[in-house]
Amino acid sequence: MRIAFLSDIHGNATALEAVLGDLRSQQVDKICFLGDLCFRGPEPKRVLDIVRSLETDVIKGNADEWLVRGIKEGEVPDSALSIMQQERDWTLQRLNEDDLTYLKNLPTELVLEDGLDSIVHAFHATPTSLFDVVLPDQTKEIENNLMQRDDADLYVYGHIHQPFIRSLHGKNVVNTGSVGMPFDGHPLASYVIAEIEEGRHRLHLNRVPYNREHVVEIYKQGGYPNIETMGRVIFYGVRP
Repeated sequence: MRIAFLSDIHGNATALEAVLGDLRSQQVDKICFLGDLCFRGPEPKRVLDIVRSLETDVIKGNADEWLVRGIKEGEVPDSALSIMQQERDWTLQRLNEDDLTYLKNLPTELVLEDGLDSIVHAFHATPTSLFDVVLPDQTKEIENNLMQRDDADLYVYGHIHQPFIRSLHGKNVVNTGSVGMPFDGHPLASYVIAEIEEGRHRLHLNRVPYNREHVVEIYKQGGYPNIETMGRVIFYGVRP
């Protein structure tokens, strides 16, 4: 079975459509979304409509939680809180109550095992938090915070916007990177395919080009409140 894992679309419908177009040639059997669907991008409603139309597995990310209940002090740097609250208000104006109910009710983790020879545990940040940050070089944190389900063979997550693959204790941990907003200096959309068969799995990190100039123009046309910062993120694949 070939499973595609996509995370951190962040309202970038252009990048999402490019990745879905790429997947049509990859012959995947299943697509899973690992959260952060709408917030901070120029087309939150269109992204959510696309994701929901696919009728596949979707879990919640921290940015989805922020849209539902707001951003609390301490969850982002103090210097960013005001502008991110403005961005949230802008996004909420483009979603309806049904959209917010959908985001509120999303599960926070995903276990894939039916029909597979391996067990896959997928989540947004960690199995117990939507917000904790675990980076690729943090071995102890990976072991303690990500590899919590002992019977799993593969752990897949998003959140940090930095794709990587690591092997520990005979198991693999993979980060999908971000479809809509990479932070690793490589601005192409990122996603992962896991090919699972006969108790083995192969992992493929994929990068897909898309029209970044068009995305920045949509930000501008929509009157987005943080356009200079978000344009830099989209163009250069850097943190806001």
